Amino acid sequence: MLDFNQKGKVFITCKDRSVMYLEQEVRELGFVPKEVTRTGIELIASMEDCMDLNLHLRTASHVLYEIKSFYLRGAEDIYRRFKAIPWEDYLDVDGYFSVNSVVENESVTTPLIVNVKVKDAIVDRFRELKGRRPDSGSDFIGMVFQVFWKETQASVYINTSGETLAKHGYRKIPGKAPMMEALAAATIYATEWNTRVPFINPMCGSGTLAIEAALMASKRYPGLYRTEYAFQHILGYDPQAFLAKKKKLESKVIHDPGVVIVASDISLQAISFAQENAAFAGVEHMIDFQVCDFAETEIPERPRGVIMFNPEYGERLGENDELEVTYKRMGDFMKQKCAGYRGYIFTGNLELAKKVGLKASRRIEFWNGTIDCRLLKYEMYEGKRE
Repeated sequence: MLDFNQKGKVFITCKDRSVMYLEQEVRELGFVPKEVTRTGIELIASMEDCMDLNLHLRTASHVLYEIKSFYLRGAEDIYRRFKAIPWEDYLDVDGYFSVNSVVENESVTTPLIVNVKVKDAIVDRFRELKGRRPDSGSDFIGMVFQVFWKETQASVYINTSGETLAKHGYRKIPGKAPMMEALAAATIYATEWNTRVPFINPMCGSGTLAIEAALMASKRYPGLYRTEYAFQHILGYDPQAFLAKKKKLESKVIHDPGVVIVASDISLQAISFAQENAAFAGVEHMIDFQVCDFAETEIPERPRGVIMFNPEYGERLGENDELEVTYKRMGDFMKQKCAGYRGYIFTGNLELAKKVGLKASRRIEFWNGTIDCRLLKYEMYEGKRE
């Protein structure tokens, strides 16, 4: 049985180009990173801490807790080395588990080979010790073991999250080409929006950006909307401790943060979807939804805040001509109606971005799935720029 207070090596993963925002979150929660890489953060923490990290983090993918690190020469040694690990200390014989691997070793042609050999080692150990074995498969519905193997160094982690944390759980209607919630949160962090000034999101689609902004402003964390994590299947897990953490999460909510958030879209259906998602998240009352062309969005004059677009990228043939007009109109709109605001356009098409007609003061890199994207920042000065 695992001691949930035992400190160990923890690695929190995230999408490439999002780690600086994950580090910001981790530090705000009181943790000190030991190492920061392109796709994650290593720190020393307990399984209790991992529960808190899972409940709070907006930009993370998975929280991994290391149980073993060892020398592993080649594929012929996998079964023997993994069978020696005391899996019965972590996994119930009546439980369910899956194995995922990331491998860089010349003896292995595909990580699937590693997954199968590790599963075989685990179930054979249980058969010998208990006379029966836990169920296994590829679904993240029970215990999840993560293997990292590079050259001759292998590490085994418990994936305490299970399904990715990038989905925050409130979005019941995704709408057309939605931005993943973790990416939306990371891009908002990148704008340095302080929650005390307006956040304007024209062309809002299913409302992810506006909802994430409302969640940040009201200190609503993703754990409020999720009830299932892989750590709940670890031997030693205390359901009462989890319930206490959920109640503490609820107590942090600011019910009237007084923030101004505007979300507009020309599509009545899109606004309907956005309102339903916002209602499930408990923040519909915080967002001023407007059905209109983006150029007709009502912009508060004071105080000046952030205006953020996430337009289409023109991925299909024949779309670019129409989108060129849209991108130019976005530039005109910001220039004519958003003086004093900081403007942002998130796009995966830099050729279209040239049609905005404004010079970006920053180009912040992100990935949206496999699409190389930029968050372009525009300073909309009032009067003449000195």
